[in-house]
Amino acid sequence: MGNCLGQPAKCAHASSSNIADSGNPHSGTMTEDDSSLKPSSQRKTLAGSENKSFTKPRFDPVIPNTLKSFSLAELKNATKNFRSDSFIGEGGFGCVFKGWLDANTLVPTRPGSGMVVAIKKLKTGGFQGHKEWLAEVNYLGQLHHENLVKLIGYCAESDNRLLVYECMPRGSLENHLFRKGIQPIAWATRMNIAVGVARGLSFLHSLDANVIYRDLKASNVLLDSDFNAKLSDFGLARDGPTGDKSHVSTRVVGTRGYAAPEYVATGHLTPKSDVYSFGVLLLELLTGKRALDDERPGYLDETLVEWAKPFLRESRRMFRIMDTRLGGQYSKKGAQSAAAIAQQCLDLDPKCRPPMSEVLTMLEELVYSSKKPLSSPSPQAELHGAKYPRQA
Repeated sequence: MGNCLGQPAKCAHASSSNIADSGNPHSGTMTEDDSSLKPSSQRKTLAGSENKSFTKPRFDPVIPNTLKSFSLAELKNATKNFRSDSFIGEGGFGCVFKGWLDANTLVPTRPGSGMVVAIKKLKTGGFQGHKEWLAEVNYLGQLHHENLVKLIGYCAESDNRLLVYECMPRGSLENHLFRKGIQPIAWATRMNIAVGVARGLSFLHSLDANVIYRDLKASNVLLDSDFNAKLSDFGLARDGPTGDKSHVSTRVVGTRGYAAPEYVATGHLTPKSDVYSFGVLLLELLTGKRALDDERPGYLDETLVEWAKPFLRESRRMFRIMDTRLGGQYSKKGAQSAAAIAQQCLDLDPKCRPPMSEVLTMLEELVYSSKKPLSSPSPQAELHGAKYPRQA
């Protein structure tokens, strides 16, 4: 049976190097102050949360909040008391388990009946973990889109913090791109995934609060049974600038290799920060290489972007960086177009990067207007691919 929420390569965040101030031991933890959760006149107190308030984001929800409040006993029942055979994976803030609920009443059922869900159980005692959990409830509890993973409910009982999500049978994009022994994703599927991610980000950026996702990476892109992509893990998301403000200032958090250089340097966050991260993800889809591979012996601290940029500048040379596991089975023109889009997203000047709405339009034209048969790059390009650090 496939994974429900995207089983990571051991740890959801440990597979990537995360940026966090003051050496926080939790990978990917939010290290900024409470300003990341904007104050609001409308507050909802979660049951059993010890008087800690649920602070709504600045925007008004399009669909009323329909999250179910689960008791800890219910979720123990759904996962067979979080037994090892229900375990899916472990991330920086806790473990994910497979559970079973009645599709209509959402009450626990016996394994194999009803619908399968993914239940994230955060480690107890971590304030930063609670903040990420709270941000996840804030955003996914109010935002509904086909390219955002669906949050079904939560549990906030005593010190326990859990989240219940829809099942994502194909797991994470990270697994399909980088894990050994898994069938490589076809070119058309990769481009459809890119379109799905772009749609999710475009939706976030189109809101009045222009929500900035801030932690786009392959492990946070989950795939359903038809390989449709959905964004997950909104623990680091936050509202973007409004009015005449050009950016919001935050401490730098996120994932090395994906974070925009101006954000890393200044802490100035804008929707264009997400555009840069999308460019990195698009490069991963093209090359089959990680944004940053620091597990390789003799690691030289070269990012995927640094390695790939010289090849992106020349349309003919860019075939040397294409994933060899594709076996040349991709549209030559489509690959060149995708590489050009990636190059625009990765511009060092954020003002020169296109907004996600334009990126989406370009990708949709690439995917849906190209009906030509697959063509292969030149044999020389296949035989003499650009040298890149071997995957661990």
